[in-house]
Amino acid sequence: MVRTARFLITLSLAAALSAGPPGLTVDYPADRSLFPSDIAPPTLLWHDSTSARSWAIDITFASGDAPIHVRSNGPQPAPGEIDPDCVSTTNELPKVDRSQHSWMPEPATWVLIKRKSTKAPATVTIKGLAAGRIVSTAFIHIRASTDPVGAPIFYRDVPLMPVETSTGTIQPLSPYAVRLVKWRLRDVSQSKSRVVMESLPVCANCHSFSADGRSMGMDLDGLQRNKGRYFLSKVQGDVNVASADVIQWASERGRLDSPIRVGFMSQLSPKGDTVVTTVDTPGSTTSNYYVANFTDYRFLQVFFPTRGRLAWYRGDTGILQSLPGADDPAYVHFGAVWSPDGQSLVFARAPVQDPNPPGQPVARFANDPHELQIQYDLYRIPFNNGQGGRAEPIAGASANGMSNTFPKISPDGRWLVYVQARNGQLLRPDSQLYIVPAKGGMPRRMLCNTARMNSWHSFSPNSRWMVFSSKARSPYTQMYLTHIDDEGNDTPPILIGNATAANRAVNLPEFVNVAPEGLRSIGGPALDYYRLYDRALYLQKAKRYDESAAKWKAVLDIAPEDSDVRRHLGVTLLLAGRRAEALPYLARRQGPDPRESPLARAIRLLESGEEAARVAVSSRPTAEEHYYLALVSLRGKDNGAALIHLREALRLNPDYAEAHQRLAETSDQPAEALPHWLETVRLRPNNAAALRRAAWILATNEKLHNGQEAVALAVRALLLMTTEDSATLDTLAAAYADAHRFDEAISTARRAMQADPASSPIIQRRIDLYQAGRPWRAEQAQWPHPARE
Repeated sequence: MVRTARFLITLSLAAALSAGPPGLTVDYPADRSLFPSDIAPPTLLWHDSTSARSWAIDITFASGDAPIHVRSNGPQPAPGEIDPDCVSTTNELPKVDRSQHSWMPEPATWVLIKRKSTKAPATVTIKGLAAGRIVSTAFIHIRASTDPVGAPIFYRDVPLMPVETSTGTIQPLSPYAVRLVKWRLRDVSQSKSRVVMESLPVCANCHSFSADGRSMGMDLDGLQRNKGRYFLSKVQGDVNVASADVIQWASERGRLDSPIRVGFMSQLSPKGDTVVTTVDTPGSTTSNYYVANFTDYRFLQVFFPTRGRLAWYRGDTGILQSLPGADDPAYVHFGAVWSPDGQSLVFARAPVQDPNPPGQPVARFANDPHELQIQYDLYRIPFNNGQGGRAEPIAGASANGMSNTFPKISPDGRWLVYVQARNGQLLRPDSQLYIVPAKGGMPRRMLCNTARMNSWHSFSPNSRWMVFSSKARSPYTQMYLTHIDDEGNDTPPILIGNATAANRAVNLPEFVNVAPEGLRSIGGPALDYYRLYDRALYLQKAKRYDESAAKWKAVLDIAPEDSDVRRHLGVTLLLAGRRAEALPYLARRQGPDPRESPLARAIRLLESGEEAARVAVSSRPTAEEHYYLALVSLRGKDNGAALIHLREALRLNPDYAEAHQRLAETSDQPAEALPHWLETVRLRPNNAAALRRAAWILATNEKLHNGQEAVALAVRALLLMTTEDSATLDTLAAAYADAHRFDEAISTARRAMQADPASSPIIQRRIDLYQAGRPWRAEQAQWPHPARE
């Protein structure tokens, strides 16, 4: 801290002594910045409040080498690429400071600057010019390090498109937005990053690599709310994740596939042979995480564990086993990282809490005082080949009145860097990076900290550079570098520019000890399975049955023993009218004498029109079988039979969201449909169709109307849209009118007309009513989309 204070005093004196004509301030880089020897040219930024219209940029060197002189018109900094898929009503496009000026050195000029400033700082002087005279001046000192970064950075690239979800659900993004997540690799010597993995329909998040860069692991959600999968694979140019590389977490008690998160912040050991992760405390039946999701894209979530133990996995054991000393049920243990030699672990610990205690107010924003309060301390424990030992607090990173999380140990074993905040972990507006000797000692707040959120850090293989994430410049999180010397002193932050589109955020950056071309893509049949399954299911729901069947067959080629895929293929073929092809896939077993399942038998009899179908249906089919029997009935335009099956499916499984939705769609009675739309919303909070259909009934039905609730549902539906959706806007307008908010109803209805001009005549009739102070009433029609009215 003393060193930092002295440094800041020195900077203040230097600024005062160097002050020429007032009005010019350099925004980036900071004075005394140190750049890697292998980094691409940076963009200098400054403000000038004088009459200057051009600027002279002079770079002089302490070595006496020839100076560099450049003239620039100081253009506004480029706003950056915009990804149109990530433009949403729940976020804003990045803002450009129109009063800021910029200059980027040509690559050859930058090479000269770096070469001439390794031994002593170069002085960069910017002079504002007007009418041939200097009207403003400012200067900074920069240096180039002889230490290269030496390794590319792997990171996750995400859209910030938040949605409101139920309490305890770790899902700040809609399923649509999850599919937009990308994983990139960045060589800092290049001006752009490369996409190495994309288009997964499930969340893949915490990743880690072995010290030699030859192995990688990643937490991976399964399908059907399975939160307990992980993949371990060898790293090569094109990583091929085979089905055998995907682990379904299991303990001595059996498979772990709860919809509650299983396996949190998993970390691969330096040798790449062991994984440590956080799992539930045995016997726990509820969520072990405090979660609050916000519709504020700047800080869209807070989550942290309140219960859990450390467990480890190795291929020769095949199961997760508790680590003694880090499994005390009185504490939560998480975020473990390995020492470079693999002999010990550092992790965060706090007294256990109920994540959702009765009476706990709902947090509305990050660092809301209503957040559940928790403060973690960092502990060290020996691994001892899985036998664990006594956990000891780390001096300087514990018992300091703050929450200490996300430890990272430098590869040379000398330093521990961690995140400190008032409450919780990660994604904290006030999070700051601190450094302490790896064995513990006096902590120092790092000089590289920015004004807003500093976390997700990782050391380069040579221990000299650290990458981290920050929201200092934009709500769309960016990556920065800092240099760490032998004494643990770090340098001002260096932006890694152009890491992704300007309206996307980067997180979880991690150095990978490979050459830049050593990791080109991550794919293989295990990941293709997810993509094909997702596409097949989409086509099936869209009633494009022949296309869906082709995709299901491709999925079955990857996983021929997957009974769930076989059933989906059989049902899809049946719905396509291809019964002869379908029935073998619906049989209980394959072979020359396949046995019919109750579902296959009932479908055959129903399609033949035989009365005996009633007998088949009574042979105890499951809720799912009733659901698919309902689909077959609907295909035959027998709505009465379909409703019988849907009601029976819901009797057997009251939480069957798809059955609720199909029953609501099938019923022609709003009073019957509404409860099922609302149940669909409860079970699937991100189902935009269910939200707006429920909102429409509540806004327009004479007997059921409730304007306030209709507005809330319609707003949630609109937040899930990536573009102005006419039908949803029309619904929201009707909801505003029912709530007697007629001005808002009129303006929203006009937005609906702009989004779909073809709907204008119909929507104009509604506007006429709103202008007369009357809501729209549609007694019989549950969902009269303008095109159908």
